[in-house]
Amino acid sequence: MTARTTLSLRHARVRYGPLEALHGITLTAAGPGLTVLLGRNGSGRTTALRALAGTVPLTGGCVVWDGVDVTRVPAYERARRGLCLVPERRAVFGSLTVRENLELAAPAHGPALDAFPQLAPLLDRRAGTLSGGEQRMLALSRALLARARVVLVDEPAQGMSPTVAARTYELLAELDACVVVAEQRLPPALHGRTAIVYELRRGAVVFGGEAAELGRRRA
Repeated sequence: MTARTTLSLRHARVRYGPLEALHGITLTAAGPGLTVLLGRNGSGRTTALRALAGTVPLTGGCVVWDGVDVTRVPAYERARRGLCLVPERRAVFGSLTVRENLELAAPAHGPALDAFPQLAPLLDRRAGTLSGGEQRMLALSRALLARARVVLVDEPAQGMSPTVAARTYELLAELDACVVVAEQRLPPALHGRTAIVYELRRGAVVFGGEAAELGRRRA
């Protein structure tokens, strides 16, 4: 098992031109374990994920990884240190085959096919021709092969059947990593599982706690 990892936003602010998307939010993800950033479109959940990855700059506050301020560390350097981001769109290399996409992550891609056997008959297909759900499986397979310390995923189960979505969350929950996912709603697969949830609304955190507690508040 890897050493315990923490990744935090502290009083983080992000602006897109005149619009402030994050209003000084603070949240912490710890791993191995699963953290969910929950919120509707425009809530700031995707921006928070990108801020953690370093793909959008902060205009205030900081990003702290295992006690070290990495706010000024560029995204590619965070990736070298073991952070893997799976964005909602353009998460695979569309002009390459499924096999080539997997080989970029690791020469031996057997574990990815064990996780998502649906990809086995698609190995020689170009990734850009896959359905949305198949592309998500491929993108997540690459993340699984990377053996990252931190895995950030925007809507991991988008386009998947309920069965495959449940399997996807099972795989993410079992990773020996700090896993942060952004979702519009709490996935059914997480009901009854141990996960920390931050609910965002209009760029602010309105709830932080265990998934079960959020369920009780909404019951």
